[in-house]
Amino acid sequence: MDLDTLIDLLQWPAMAVTLAAAFLVGARHARRRIFGFYTFIASNILWIVWGVHDEAWALIALQVGLLAMNVRAIFRNHKEAEAETQQEATA
Repeated sequence: MDLDTLIDLLQWPAMAVTLAAAFLVGARHARRRIFGFYTFIASNILWIVWGVHDEAWALIALQVGLLAMNVRAIFRNHKEAEAETQQEATA
């Protein structure tokens, strides 16, 4: 199997990782949401690789923007995760 075929097939794991990330960010606990945002970043990278191969420039731009929002969401959720950890420690 050549490299072009492998990159063409990359869209399927990218889609699966995106679905898993969407499920995780809907979690009640901040730590699970943070893991979901890291998973979204993995999917952003997979989509960017696929997009470069297929010259899908709008998709690449979208994924870069979403990646930035996922990084922001990780920082925002870390504060909540710390509060949850402190609550669990005092309970």
